[in-house]
Amino acid sequence: MSRVSFFFLVAALAIVASCNPFAPSVSEIGSTAQFGNPHTVNGYFQAFQYAYEFKDTSVYGSLLAPNFIFSFHDYNRGVDIQWGRDDEMQTTATLFQNVQTISLLWGDVLDAEGSPSGTDSTVTRAFSLDVTFNEEDIEHADGSAVFHLQRATSSAIWQAVSWQDESTF
Repeated sequence: MSRVSFFFLVAALAIVASCNPFAPSVSEIGSTAQFGNPHTVNGYFQAFQYAYEFKDTSVYGSLLAPNFIFSFHDYNRGVDIQWGRDDEMQTTATLFQNVQTISLLWGDVLDAEGSPSGTDSTVTRAFSLDVTFNEEDIEHADGSAVFHLQRATSSAIWQAVSWQDESTF
């Protein structure tokens, strides 16, 4: 095999190896029902569930606005805690890497309101979450969460500007 042929073979293998045909690109989000269509509010929650259950940080990251804020009440310390998108992505990536499985079930919509323009929506929703670290260590949580969703236009995908966990664990 000549050096030129070998170079092209190595280059072709590198290109093929860098592509993952099983992971959707960010531009495909919303175009397939497999993991939800975040152009709709319900589809947003389906995509969120997909991202958690398949531990997909690419999809998860696309569902959070650049100015995203996560907040919850730490009952052990008696304080409210919040962090931004970068901390949320790091925390979630660490979670995804350190667990065997995650099962997220969205329950009833407890409250919902949206803007007439179709670019702002606040949804309070019940959830049930099981996080399996190993066969002997499975954490379960039921609760509710308030998501403030926004999008630039009525045809863009929804992104969370804030997520307030109202669980009482």
